[in-house]
Amino acid sequence: MHKAAVTEYPVHELIRNRWSPRAFSDRPVEPAVLASLFEAARWAASSFNDQPWAYLVASRDDKENFAKMLGVLVEGNQKWAKDAPVLALSVARKHFHHTGKPNPVAVHDVGAANAQLTAEATSRGLLVHQMAGFSHEKARLAFGIPEGWDPVSAIAIGYPGDPQILPEDFRKSELAPRTRKPIREFVMSGSWGHTAPFAAK
Repeated sequence: MHKAAVTEYPVHELIRNRWSPRAFSDRPVEPAVLASLFEAARWAASSFNDQPWAYLVASRDDKENFAKMLGVLVEGNQKWAKDAPVLALSVARKHFHHTGKPNPVAVHDVGAANAQLTAEATSRGLLVHQMAGFSHEKARLAFGIPEGWDPVSAIAIGYPGDPQILPEDFRKSELAPRTRKPIREFVMSGSWGHTAPFAAK
């Protein structure tokens, strides 16, 4: 399913075509393709080049780990994520590797890595849906995530599927038009609440 964004200003097609579906095809994601997605994440920018990210990944053909991954999701996400060919968790190291001091931007940097993973996926005809709806404690226990590391997001990865496979409430969301608030509402200049001139359209 193609669902390109209708933008106010021109942007790259990878950005227009990126969205977060719930309907995935049962087509497997090839190991070499998966490796390229995480290679893209590897080259994200990070504070002090600290690279505070790690990923736990499970494909559907790895039934035991896929079941563990599915089990950490909230029930609403389990209903559709069970059909994704790949599930993952992104995890952030809370302290800088080189100093041991707290890293206040670790989650930001993991988000940047996730964004690059998503762009690479989009370029290959894959779609990514990141989720906040999962139990951090279940994830920590299920996968032995050590102290000093925090789960950030759950991630479903796969090729686009048919929205008709979804329960009705999810199907409506899947088919609804994509919307975003205009940039004039959040891009400011000079003082808070003052729209930047270039964004005042």
